[in-house]
Amino acid sequence: MVDERPAEEPARSPLGEAAERSGRRVAHARRVGGQAGRVRLRQLEITLVIAVQAGLASALAALIAHKFLGPGAHVFAPAAAVATIATAIGQRARRTFELLGGVGLGIVIGDLLRFALGNGPWQTGLVVGLAIAIALVVAGRGGALVGQAGGTAVLISTLAPMERGLELPRIFDALVGGAVGMLVVVLLLPVNPIRVLDRASAPIVARLSDQTDEIAEALRQRDSDRAIRALDQLRGLEPDLARLNETLSGAEEVVTLAPARWHRRAQFHRYAHAIAHFERLALDVRVMARRASTAIQYREPIPDELPAAFVRLADAVRVMRQECRAADTFDRTPALVLEAADLAGRAWARGVNSFVDSLITDLRSGASDLLRAIGHEPEEANRLVRTAAGAGQRAIRPPAYQRLHRASRQKFSAGPEGRMRRAALRASLRSRSGQARARKRAGLPQRRSPAR
Repeated sequence: MVDERPAEEPARSPLGEAAERSGRRVAHARRVGGQAGRVRLRQLEITLVIAVQAGLASALAALIAHKFLGPGAHVFAPAAAVATIATAIGQRARRTFELLGGVGLGIVIGDLLRFALGNGPWQTGLVVGLAIAIALVVAGRGGALVGQAGGTAVLISTLAPMERGLELPRIFDALVGGAVGMLVVVLLLPVNPIRVLDRASAPIVARLSDQTDEIAEALRQRDSDRAIRALDQLRGLEPDLARLNETLSGAEEVVTLAPARWHRRAQFHRYAHAIAHFERLALDVRVMARRASTAIQYREPIPDELPAAFVRLADAVRVMRQECRAADTFDRTPALVLEAADLAGRAWARGVNSFVDSLITDLRSGASDLLRAIGHEPEEANRLVRTAAGAGQRAIRPPAYQRLHRASRQKFSAGPEGRMRRAALRASLRSRSGQARARKRAGLPQRRSPAR
């Protein structure tokens, strides 16, 4: 198939191309290095928090087990506390119940098979295999329940013949360790859920807004390569989105279980609703970057209002995060979104070709998704964007009847001559209506205007 795109611009000098490539690489390395440094700093902070929680939980678990469960090596209590703390954020409550269920399952299976089969190496292998198989059937996947069931079955089958009464201390140790771990996470050192969400969403918001600004600059400068680079940057958001979803699960656990964070529930749910639309918004911006590059390559006309609409959309993404963090109502975000839709309507009214028309449609879709992120229903969001875009279109290209009405007013409103024409028109209309009424009273047929 023959390529319909116009010929490329003449090549620049090798020295200029090399300088431009070097500048782009330096800027890219600086940007990537800054992003990696911020990510490592956030990971370090989370690591320190988890380490402090695990240390405190293990110490408290060992102390409580020694004081209330009697003398002995209470190894399982601090181990269970550490297992509860060190699990994935947002799964600690479930992990604790799985841990206790796995311990009980391992004890039951280990004791039953030990009494039925006796002790020995092959009996140990059979006990552990059956314990893990049953745990997998119960849980449906690997996890704390499967690991604890297998580990407890090993201990019961190997240590129970030499140390009597191992089952009950193992259960009590697991109870103490799990309870202390949850106590530390929920009551003693609960994280600030809004702060955690804000830090996890910061790189996503920054990249979405920055690359939307890049699309605006690419359209303004008609630089297709710049739009492609924005698209490449947006393709690397998947790890950040995965971390954000994990953080969202952890913050939900905190506001649900920690009394000290219950006052954050309304703010959390509002923030969580906005975050749930980030993945869709990222897909919208990626599509717009690809469409912008294609429109520039085909040298379609790009109205000045279109880059301005992208700038408003980028500002709306930044302001949305600020208003989520500030715990107040969304005031500035919808205003910026509707400004972007209005500018998109004005750009369309200037006259566009196929790819720019699709780009404007994608921009309106992104604006609708932003309104949905701040709490609007889909139908309401679409209606608001459609109304704003229609207002922008009418500001540039009024409807035909408005143009005709305006022209007729200009025709009959200038000076004395215009007043005479209007008076004559009114007299003619009154005369025609009077004649029609007279013919009707006389029972005569009405006159019909000649066919046109």
